[in-house]
Amino acid sequence: MKKHNFLTAILLGITLIGCGDKNKGENSLFTIDDSAFPAHFTPQGAISITVLNPKSKEIDSIAYFVNDKKVGSTKGSEKFKFELKDQKLGYQYLKATVYFGSDSSDATKRVELVSNINPKLLKYKIVNTFPHDKKDFTEGLEFYNDTLYESTGQEGASFIKKYDYKTGKVFKKIDLDSKYFGEGITFINGKLFQLTYKNKKGFIYDAKTLKLEKTFDYEKDIQGWGMTNDGKYIYQTDGTEKIWKVDPATQKMVDYINVYSGDSKIKEVNELEWIDGKIYANVWFKDAIAVVNPNSGAVEKILDLSALRKTMTDVKKDDVLNGIAYNPKTKTIFVTGKNWSKMFEITVSE
Repeated sequence: MKKHNFLTAILLGITLIGCGDKNKGENSLFTIDDSAFPAHFTPQGAISITVLNPKSKEIDSIAYFVNDKKVGSTKGSEKFKFELKDQKLGYQYLKATVYFGSDSSDATKRVELVSNINPKLLKYKIVNTFPHDKKDFTEGLEFYNDTLYESTGQEGASFIKKYDYKTGKVFKKIDLDSKYFGEGITFINGKLFQLTYKNKKGFIYDAKTLKLEKTFDYEKDIQGWGMTNDGKYIYQTDGTEKIWKVDPATQKMVDYINVYSGDSKIKEVNELEWIDGKIYANVWFKDAIAVVNPNSGAVEKILDLSALRKTMTDVKKDDVLNGIAYNPKTKTIFVTGKNWSKMFEITVSE
């Protein structure tokens, strides 16, 4: 097995193989010829599109679209070539609008764009080990003004706490209504944002006082999982391979990426942390962190933390790794898990 497949298996448990959409029945007049398409496309490649014309219509021109955005046109039935370097990973929806006489007809095709990056395996060193409240079902972990904040899940047991990670002393605690299952948190623009799991609602607090200022509804019919930010936008997960880019001022979703490691789609991306221009992401039920390029969605590095579990004798199968907090003051990363009795301060290197 290739090295990058082995590393991807850390995130997946198995290596998944995807394929392009070979459906032939999308149009009776014209079809996009996929006979030479590979199983996957990669960003350094290009798509050469030829439209099949089985009824020998006299074609005037063809307009080409990728994900509903026009990318070019040709006279007659000339072959069209489209570079993929600026496309996000995941499925690409191709459309050729064929004009003939006074009429037009569409031919469509779906192809998959996967990562061409072989993830590197990161090393880590444990700097300190601190106690972590085993009752805490950790969902979000983040430093703000040198102080650690943690959010927890489960209906009737969800809260946000501000505390001293060295001693466990709680400075302030905000309990959620029992109908809410708390999820990820992030601080941006003097506000603390928090997601809920299946309630499709989020909360905005004053960062200093933790006073609730606003409740907002999710723009899309998704779940709430993890959160982080780059100082301008919020990034959040929904339990799939997607990481959504959100405008904190309006709570509107402005874009998204799909997370891929090689040709494998990484689903159930969970808690997030922004570190040095990259997104560090937990993957649900995997004792590993994926380092994701926020522009493309490609996993560039993998941090295998499975050995941390072996340092605890009170961890059950469902007590999964979850919680990543970067302390910019010490330049160290804090990690823990759901119902873990320990939290680890680590440094990371290649």
